[in-house]
Amino acid sequence: MNDLFDITGEIILLTGGTGVIGASFAEALLHAGATVVLWSRGKSSSPAEVVQTLAEKTGKGENIFSFSVDTSDKKAVEEGFTRVVDTVGTPTVLINGVGGNRGKSTFVEADIEQFTEILNLNLLGGLVIPTQITAKFWIEHGIGGSIINLASSASYVPLSGVWAYDAAKAAVMNLTAATAKEFAPYSIRVNGIAPGFFAGIQNRSLLYKDFEKKVLSSRGTAIINHTPFGRFGTPEDLHGAVVFLASRKASGFITGVTLSVDGGYLIDNI
Repeated sequence: MNDLFDITGEIILLTGGTGVIGASFAEALLHAGATVVLWSRGKSSSPAEVVQTLAEKTGKGENIFSFSVDTSDKKAVEEGFTRVVDTVGTPTVLINGVGGNRGKSTFVEADIEQFTEILNLNLLGGLVIPTQITAKFWIEHGIGGSIINLASSASYVPLSGVWAYDAAKAAVMNLTAATAKEFAPYSIRVNGIAPGFFAGIQNRSLLYKDFEKKVLSSRGTAIINHTPFGRFGTPEDLHGAVVFLASRKASGFITGVTLSVDGGYLIDNI
């Protein structure tokens, strides 16, 4: 059974690698034997600090690399991918982890410039451009790799007030299925992970009135009441899903699937 989840030899390119979820993915993948290359613009956390923390947690510092790449810039992604190939090796797994939201409003008051920025962040930088560059390289070189996209519970059920994020994450799940079919003849798998609600840096102010004292906001309370497990997710809750989808032994015949890790949020009923 251990062999099913041994991904020694895989080189995993992880975009958005310095965020809470990205760093959690990296930790699990390093423990499972992979080499992990983090891509980040480094705006929320210092890449050097994240690498140091991961090295201490896993004892696999020699298997972690970090580069600054803006995934919404196609030329930067092309150059960054070439740099990874030349200095680390050819990535065999791509995890599209770039994403996030900015603000909340009614639909009629949504700022169009900000709407466009969020779409670019979550859809173009968060999936389209890195997937184009990576898949093209794999197809040209006959590499059967694996792509894992970061979807969301909002991919299934829209959240109020975050219109661009809803649209982008719905598109992420749609394109996960669409590219899975297109790339299947090349033995390239494409799947997604849809986390439920995790209290990260970006959404703490939405989920908590007081994060330190764990006093929930009205939105945080509504989410907990809508989650059968009765809690937010922890980074460790995602470890099994990402290793499973990265392992060609464990999930080699699975493609086009988006796996929810949400404590039952999507199946809540009355």
